[in-house]
Amino acid sequence: MDFYSLNHKAPNTSFKEAVIKGLAPDKGLYFPTSIQKLPASFYASISDLSHNAIAFEVIKQFVSPEIPEVELKKIIKETLCFDFPVVNINDSISSLELFHGPTMAFKDVGARFMSRCLSYFNQASLRDSSRQDQKKETTVLVATSGDTGGAVANGFLGVEGIHVVILYPSGKVSEVQEKQLTTLGQNITALEVDGVFDDCQDMVKQAFLDRSITDKVQITSANSINVARWLPQMFYFFFAYQQLHKHHKNIVFSVPSGNFGNICAGFMAQQLGLPVHHFIAANNSNQVVTEYLESEDYTPKPTIQTLSNAMDVGNPSNFVRIQEIFKNEFQVLKSNLTSFSFSDQQTLESMKRLYESYNYTADPHGAIGFLAAEAYQKDHPNTHCVFLETAHPTKFLDVVEQVIPEQIELPAQIKAVMNQEKKSISISTYEELKAVLLGDL
Repeated sequence: MDFYSLNHKAPNTSFKEAVIKGLAPDKGLYFPTSIQKLPASFYASISDLSHNAIAFEVIKQFVSPEIPEVELKKIIKETLCFDFPVVNINDSISSLELFHGPTMAFKDVGARFMSRCLSYFNQASLRDSSRQDQKKETTVLVATSGDTGGAVANGFLGVEGIHVVILYPSGKVSEVQEKQLTTLGQNITALEVDGVFDDCQDMVKQAFLDRSITDKVQITSANSINVARWLPQMFYFFFAYQQLHKHHKNIVFSVPSGNFGNICAGFMAQQLGLPVHHFIAANNSNQVVTEYLESEDYTPKPTIQTLSNAMDVGNPSNFVRIQEIFKNEFQVLKSNLTSFSFSDQQTLESMKRLYESYNYTADPHGAIGFLAAEAYQKDHPNTHCVFLETAHPTKFLDVVEQVIPEQIELPAQIKAVMNQEKKSISISTYEELKAVLLGDL
């Protein structure tokens, strides 16, 4: 499988090089040159397959031949070491819980998969004596609006030959999220940026294009712009379908959307033949895509800080991939995607109602996914909507405690980091980031 740049001004490249580079030389995101539907026999037998077997069939066409099948199965086994349960909310809405991993966020899958792919490539390069010019250490450079940082830090912790640098906006992530990315040490460096997520993301993109850095340091990204972080997110949708297809038709996914990598992976799953009836992009007040689907005018805007901070993105990077899937045909895209936007007050009301009416404790992002599912079903009653619960509610205790009276027990994964010492470097300019990457700070 080759990958091409969506800016169409860079040569095609392999999965390995796409993972290592992260972003194409022409600033474009990488996209697979072809997408082959999975055979009907796969869907006919999906109820009898393990998660590992499903994931292998889903991902193998995109990583072959760079990762041999034996190694790929090992990577998948190490990645999928937790559950992905579907929980019924009512007769027409379910929750797909993606928070049962080590950092209790959906990004654990992509981060673990990518870290193991990169580790395999590094080890292979070190074994190749003909590549004496190979840079032996890779720096993973990532911006986070919330959960990405902790998932990446955990996924890459202690991986030989990998140094991780995480940028996060000061004061705009939850206490738990900050602890998860600033307390691990070892090969993890946290940079606390005086700004918003888009400032962090802009710095990361600038670094990838700075020859004074890339000539000296091998850098790659672990944001969902990286194909190895983005593509494994397809697994969730297959796991949900496996649990639901015998009981429900017209399955719709309501996806809390910030940088749009997760919902884009859902569309990729649909391209592989997964019978998804429709997708809903659930937005907070950062509603660029909601407005685009109403007006056909895509205008990035400054980030607005909300209670659902992982979705605080004013210019979602992955939306261009969704447009590519639908060949930039607006009406075709609009027929497959609906988007709703909700305020912080509506988010709190949704969390309260889920708890009081359904005995379900949701985080702010899942609560917005639930609202979007309800809104869609007003005009589409003969559907079953699955909203993605993307993080454990205790990661947002300050928000949850505003609407839920009972004390929520902290899971072991959260307790393990709360008493650890925060270690971060405060920066406010690109030059300071550059100094860190070059070892001058």
